[in-house]
Amino acid sequence: MTTKVLFVCTANLCRSPMAEGVFRTLAERAGVADSFEIASAGTSDGFVGRSPMPEAIEVAASRGYDISGIVSRQMVSDDIAHFDYPLAMDSSHLVAMRWLAPRALVGKPKLFLSFGPSMGIVDVADPMGGPKDGFERALSLIEAGCKGLFERLAPSVRRAI
Repeated sequence: MTTKVLFVCTANLCRSPMAEGVFRTLAERAGVADSFEIASAGTSDGFVGRSPMPEAIEVAASRGYDISGIVSRQMVSDDIAHFDYPLAMDSSHLVAMRWLAPRALVGKPKLFLSFGPSMGIVDVADPMGGPKDGFERALSLIEAGCKGLFERLAPSVRRAI
């Protein structure tokens, strides 16, 4: 059984590709990558087909994550049904995802950081257009959220293997 995870931000250029890269790396290092379908998308269609921001690629690479091959795409309503864990990087994405979701699945999208350790932070702030340290801060939150999500999902993945 494959567990399907979708990370969603605005443009699919920094936060969600970094989350896809971190989670994929965790799964690969644990030897369970084949147990997951991991993807990312944006709520906006303004950047479809683009690579992640150079700052996101650079910061991710400095911590051992390769996100250079990810291509931006827009989330569609079918994604809510297809993915087991459609996860929003911030509250505005959660609203957009729930608006797009079929009525029966409106509660399925969740905030990404709800899977991380309790830090009193619910949103991964958008670093786009800001200084490089914003990408560093975003990636630190993403790493914490991905580790929490992976720890939650890995036991069920290991049982299915």
